[in-house]
Amino acid sequence: MTTRVNRRTALGLGTVATAGAALVGGTPAAAADRPGRSAPAAARPELVAPKIAAAFHREKTLTGGNWQAHISLENGASPLVAVSESADRRVEAYSVNKIAVAVAVLDRIDRGLLTLDQRVDVPASIVVPGGDGIFVLDTAYPSSVTLGHVLANLLTVSDDTASRLCGLVCPAAEINRTLVAKGFPNTQVQPLADPNRFYLGTSTARETHALLRALVAGTLLSPSSTALVLRLLRAPVAFTDGIRRTMSSAERARVATKAGWFVDARHEAGVIFDAAGAAVLTYVLFADGQADPDNFGATHPVVQARARLGRFFLDATAQLGGAADAPRHRVARQRPSNGG
Repeated sequence: MTTRVNRRTALGLGTVATAGAALVGGTPAAAADRPGRSAPAAARPELVAPKIAAAFHREKTLTGGNWQAHISLENGASPLVAVSESADRRVEAYSVNKIAVAVAVLDRIDRGLLTLDQRVDVPASIVVPGGDGIFVLDTAYPSSVTLGHVLANLLTVSDDTASRLCGLVCPAAEINRTLVAKGFPNTQVQPLADPNRFYLGTSTARETHALLRALVAGTLLSPSSTALVLRLLRAPVAFTDGIRRTMSSAERARVATKAGWFVDARHEAGVIFDAAGAAVLTYVLFADGQADPDNFGATHPVVQARARLGRFFLDATAQLGGAADAPRHRVARQRPSNGG
């Protein structure tokens, strides 16, 4: 990927930030920047959608670079699209595609070909050196874990070695066939010479959005596999630097999210649920080409933008509820433990 932030973009950034006159749903831009600032709430999706769009376009202007996004509000039989920005552009999805990898593995479990409690060996040769996650920190190999443990690490701390372990039980070609069969031809891993190895591959904002909505609707996997994926994506240990940053623990539990970062890309996709567990908003935010590409922390401009958007999304949808017949995915309350 190449950075496409030019001097004009940089000057535009400064102009918008200094002026403070841009409005997000009627709220002064400077005020909307404050963590925890509530967006104006409304009771109907068609009133919320323009506010979501204004918030997105403001953050896009502030950060510059390239954005591919698709954001919708639940609105009866079909979603109300608030943002669709280069949504059909096929991009490297990086770790957001770990959701798709998990779907392919769980599809094999649903068909009785694998089980969550079966053991997977972890030799030193399969551990990604310097990668994100837990396995690289173990420093004691070979070891053995359950497939359930692999998936938990894949979707919460985005473990890179967990991707390789998934490939041992679900080769790249099988992952891609499964995703095509389920209606996602652009969401594909990139096979390597070893059939059990792959790069995480590509998707589009629209297709990742469709995959998330199918998951929540229960049409993608069995009820137990659906519940597992959503439980992991909403877990306290799952990604909190972006959309979920400026939220309470209870609010974070209402957001299922998966981030992906590599080179200059900073992606995040997920679903916000109401208090009863019904989906109200689905977002896919792919972004690359912004400043500070070597910063993978919370201060990266796109990650900061997503933190502001997350708080705004939650507040803007506070008065919305899922459809009466929508699936409910309730979250069990989790409390820290003091051992014992």
